[in-house]
Amino acid sequence: MNRITERLKKNSKLLSIYFTAGYPNIDDTVTILESLQENGVDMVEIGLPFSDPLADGPTIQASGTQALKNGMTTALLFEQLKDIRKTVSIPLIIMGYFNPVLQYGVENFCKKCQEIGIDGFILPDLPLAEYQEHYQATFEKYGLINVFLITPQTSDARIRQIDNASSGFIYMVSSASVTGAQSGFGNVQTDYFARVKNMKLNNPQIVGFGISNSETFEAATTYANGAIIGSAFIKMLTKKGVEGIGEFVSSIR
Repeated sequence: MNRITERLKKNSKLLSIYFTAGYPNIDDTVTILESLQENGVDMVEIGLPFSDPLADGPTIQASGTQALKNGMTTALLFEQLKDIRKTVSIPLIIMGYFNPVLQYGVENFCKKCQEIGIDGFILPDLPLAEYQEHYQATFEKYGLINVFLITPQTSDARIRQIDNASSGFIYMVSSASVTGAQSGFGNVQTDYFARVKNMKLNNPQIVGFGISNSETFEAATTYANGAIIGSAFIKMLTKKGVEGIGEFVSSIR
């Protein structure tokens, strides 16, 4: 069984952290992963930096730009992660854009991820129909889960279509905007969370975009199986570096 599905069965109020590989420093990737596991994080999304990150807010964009300047590449990330399963057992997901995957070669990328111990992908710009027609067989061949996103504007019919195509969890984008921390959620968002919860989907849901503190984490996990924190974590890394990880995670739950 894939580590993602195993972890989702064990945990409620799952905490997932996103960070950009190669940020703040080029060699921080493994240290950050080990520290996140040590401090009780359930799952990690490793951001593969890309030069044109359309869905990312300013914090994640800036971290990606710096990571690229630091010298981060797909090949270097794979090299850094080659022994990661010797020390890290929690689910690891690569999140990014499809262009670097295409450049590396989809089959080669998937094969390398399987060798390293990556559990899945979040590729927001890979449409469901294109995935199913061209890439699903390859992803599944290497045991990789592809996670799809929904937003408050996604229709019930589309949500059910995505649910039927999913095998891990559904990424509930909290708002139809770019990534970024928020102080709280409004009625539109909580109504959306409740609507999706009441649909009783086959796959668990994890909320991302706008989770930044214990208040927003609690609000999201009232309705969903977990929440993802990205921008707030990267801001902390910018200020405190890897030494601040323990304090940050303990402040969330």
